[in-house]
Amino acid sequence: MTCCILTTCVGEENWVDSRTIYIGHKEPPPGTEAFIQQRFPDNRIVSSKYTFWNFIPKNMFEQFRRVANFYFLIIFLVQLIIDTPTSPVTSGLPLFFVITVTAIKQGYEDWLRHKADNAVNQCPVHVVHHGKVVRKQSRKLRVGDVVLVKEDEAFPCDLILLSSSRDDGTCFVTTASLDGESSHKTYYAVQETKAYNAEKEVDTIHATIECEQPQPDLYKFVGRINIYMTNEPVARPLGSENLLLRGATLKNTEYIYAVAIYTGMETKMALNYQSKSQKRSAVEKSMNAYLVVYLCILISKALINTALKYVWQSDPNKDEPFYNQKTEAERQRHLIRAFTDFLAFMVLFNYIIPVSMYVTVEMQKFLGSYFIMWDDEMFDEELGERAVVNTSDLNEELGQVEYVFTDKTGTLTENNMEFIECCVDGHVYVPHAICNGQVMPGAAGMDMIDSSPGPAAREHEELFFRALCLCHTVQVKEEDTVDGIKHGIHQGKSTSFYISSSPDEVALVEGMKRLGFTYLRLKDGRMEILNREDEVEKFDLLEVLTFDSVRRRMSVIVRASTGEVYLFCKGADSSIFPRVISGKVDQVRARVEQNAVEGLRTLCVAYRSLNPEQYEEVFQQLNRAKLALQDRDKQLAEAYDLIEKDLILLGATAVEDRLQEKAADTIESLHKAGIKVWVLTGDKMETAAATCYASKLFHRNTQILELTTKRTEEQSLHDVLFELSRTVLRQHGGMTRDTFSELSGDCTDYGLIIDGATLSAVMRPGQEGSNSGNYKEKFLEICRNCSAVLCCRMAPLQKAQIVKLIKASEEHPITLAIGDGANDVSMILEAHVGIGIMGKEGRQAVRNSDYAIPKFKHLKKMLLVHGHYYYIRISELVQYFFYKNVCFIFPQFLYQFFCGFSQQPLYDTAYLTLYNISFTSLPILLYSLMEQHINMDILKKDPCLYRDIAKNSLLRWPTFIYWTILGVYDAIVMFFGAYFLFDNTTFTSNGQMFGNWTFGTLVFTVLVFTVTFKLALDTHYWTWINHFIIWGSLIFFVVFSLLWGGIIWPFLNYQRMYYVFMQMLSSGPAWLSIILLITASLLPDVVKKVIWRTLWPTTTERIQVGTNACRNRECCKSSVNSSYLSDAY
Repeated sequence: MTCCILTTCVGEENWVDSRTIYIGHKEPPPGTEAFIQQRFPDNRIVSSKYTFWNFIPKNMFEQFRRVANFYFLIIFLVQLIIDTPTSPVTSGLPLFFVITVTAIKQGYEDWLRHKADNAVNQCPVHVVHHGKVVRKQSRKLRVGDVVLVKEDEAFPCDLILLSSSRDDGTCFVTTASLDGESSHKTYYAVQETKAYNAEKEVDTIHATIECEQPQPDLYKFVGRINIYMTNEPVARPLGSENLLLRGATLKNTEYIYAVAIYTGMETKMALNYQSKSQKRSAVEKSMNAYLVVYLCILISKALINTALKYVWQSDPNKDEPFYNQKTEAERQRHLIRAFTDFLAFMVLFNYIIPVSMYVTVEMQKFLGSYFIMWDDEMFDEELGERAVVNTSDLNEELGQVEYVFTDKTGTLTENNMEFIECCVDGHVYVPHAICNGQVMPGAAGMDMIDSSPGPAAREHEELFFRALCLCHTVQVKEEDTVDGIKHGIHQGKSTSFYISSSPDEVALVEGMKRLGFTYLRLKDGRMEILNREDEVEKFDLLEVLTFDSVRRRMSVIVRASTGEVYLFCKGADSSIFPRVISGKVDQVRARVEQNAVEGLRTLCVAYRSLNPEQYEEVFQQLNRAKLALQDRDKQLAEAYDLIEKDLILLGATAVEDRLQEKAADTIESLHKAGIKVWVLTGDKMETAAATCYASKLFHRNTQILELTTKRTEEQSLHDVLFELSRTVLRQHGGMTRDTFSELSGDCTDYGLIIDGATLSAVMRPGQEGSNSGNYKEKFLEICRNCSAVLCCRMAPLQKAQIVKLIKASEEHPITLAIGDGANDVSMILEAHVGIGIMGKEGRQAVRNSDYAIPKFKHLKKMLLVHGHYYYIRISELVQYFFYKNVCFIFPQFLYQFFCGFSQQPLYDTAYLTLYNISFTSLPILLYSLMEQHINMDILKKDPCLYRDIAKNSLLRWPTFIYWTILGVYDAIVMFFGAYFLFDNTTFTSNGQMFGNWTFGTLVFTVLVFTVTFKLALDTHYWTWINHFIIWGSLIFFVVFSLLWGGIIWPFLNYQRMYYVFMQMLSSGPAWLSIILLITASLLPDVVKKVIWRTLWPTTTERIQVGTNACRNRECCKSSVNSSYLSDAY
């Protein structure tokens, strides 16, 4: 429910789409604001989809929304309504089987969800009511209730912190269940309410909260609290630092009091239940295209047979016999009769569309995903994590990737920061460079702390160290505290350690500790640091201007014990240098650029002194922005921009982020596999370029092309793009790099570097009438001819724009995005396949990804082995399903030419029903789960094999047409082979002729054996399971046929198959014809494969031949050795 708020307090404004919460359900004092009681949902969580009453209709509706299920339902209804040649059971039973299995699966899953919901909803919570703590079930919690939460308890709904057991009104929380971050985060109570830390005191709080309506962003919250202490209400801003989210857990705090603001399905956790948009793989798109083709074939068959039936019946001699002639009324109903005949033929041939293929594909994807999760080589012992599959719909897409877009920090690198050095006014300081009077290696020529020049410089230097000790959001976690004093720090023992959401900040604070300035703690709004003289300095923390990826900097405003007010600011050099008015900029800039070239992460530090008037002005600006309910982020950004100016540069820091283990090997393998790798990072160009060289993205002989702001300032963007285009096309002669082998020595290696500002200019639509042309096309043309691309200074949205640009390019390549942080989520969701790294920047990337892996090195096996196998398996599965259904139905089509187009079925009802369900389903399912056409060690050692399956090569139209023609050929051989063998021939010893059901059974027997043997011939990886399933399915068919025709079944009205199968097997010619027809059917495919492998072998086939030769040599050696041993004995 929404309301309009007209406030008279600080930050007065009109704002719609908000809610007002009355703490403890108390009305505001008269004359302050209108009391409008709003209705909010209770705290019941519902994650289930169905109830007992709506399960059947809702589930049926969802299942019949699938085209295949709806199609078979229509066919089934047609069979019920009109006189069709086959029993409704033939369509109804497979459909019932598919629908029932899916419904049971979904029903069981929903029952588990109901069970989990009840456990959560009935969990007891403590609520303050009339000054006492009472217990009630979680589902009965209401918005406005004041809740008591104790240590290690989870928050029952979204709460605003009022007070805690800690004197400073803070509490520590872990949000591992929400975003995977296990570090302790600090949340704050409002100054005016933090003193109320008993039930009776909390019950006296008289306040209202105005806040935004629920929205799913976990990290954003805008609101304010109006506290009625005197006649005038006091307004204080509320942000995400005051909001405790449902599912998070209270840690290292005895208890807290908080008020419920979002309950039940309106909590941020519940709003995040909604699933991501569905991604579809290239194989699924091919499968749907093939289904459309086969549907057209089906309609064509039905139309042809309908037309030919009436041509046949136009001859009076071939019309109905005299004893069953049509009446005059029947003869006049041509259209209705023709339509029903058309539907009857559609029913007869409908098995060419395999409903069971959908089930088999779903099972293959679901069961196949466990092979990734069970892979011990993708288990990381350090993290204790395995690969995770969030969606199994894209398994085969892993074998089709053409572009990999990767983040740098935490993905290519470890995100394990180590402080290397800092530079103050051009003087370089290296921690612990002098130890026991010995100069450590690498310290020569650097100014040490002991030799820092002059008192003025020393004062500047100490101000720099203080700035780094104060400008951060690091927490100190204590292991041993006595009387509030951390003895470990004073005694040099490690009894406390630093925690932060950013590893950079921890590295910088630890670096300052090694240089003599130790950050102790934040208590009661005061930050304490220990200087070199072991004196504790205290600073009042007045404001924190938090870091964001747009500003790329953060600031704090502190008041020293002397009364001086400082603004300390740290951030990227590109965001600090333009705001600096004094300081040794040139010396610091030179050092920053040198460190960046060496691959170090750099930050610049600056400060500004504020007099009382300036601070008051700053305070008013920030307060106005913080109290705004509408566009608060925008107003805060504008306020920060006005405050963070006229800075004095102090110096810069350098932190090293080491390359991940085997990251370079992985990138090199991806290059050999024909995959282009792009690095998208927010880091500065020099740092990112150094990492790219270290990770072998760029090689020493790579010619680097720059498309950066620096270059576009010297030339127009138009000129730079055309010059780069001429450079790459001059080398490649107008052909894209895709036509060259990456290993070719004749082809110059180009690497492109582009920054965020230039990318924005490239992506900007060209003005009409300008000569700018289409910059996107030129940019894409350059990128196609580069082996690697580095995009630096990228905002998160720009990463997604790059991925979208490549996806929408002319070739429509398959893209993969991989990253570990929240800033990578947009590109992970945009790419065809998104992979999250289980890094140190939280679990947002993992939660939003399709797959998650512990380290970047695991990407190699994920693509080159698992992706390769999945694609090979499912492409065979899809083609094989269509092939075996053509073999199945085409004889039925041919049979109509010999039965007067009377819609007489060739096969028995049981065979029609069970062909796709039982006789031929398990062997292809097992193949699609276990087939390994090449050993996985070879796939890892030879990444070039990945090129053999690129661009959906196994599901192209020529391959599809070949499988279809093969199916038609096999069907013709089966049908006419059996037909000519039957012609004028007695098959039994007593001279009895075989009937039409024996003929159909003979064709069906040859069919089942042929399609099963075809799969056996395509199988390269044989295990006992393969033998059991393949030969077992054939034995099952024989046993079933014997039982079906050998017993009189009481539930059948008529039994046309009685003794048919046994009579057929008692005939010698039948056995001979079965063997001959199977051989004739399989022979052309075998001959074609032998010729193709001999004359035009693929890389994969050459390796298969080589592997078999090696195995044969090993067998020969072992047999020779065994003969020697036998002779010796």
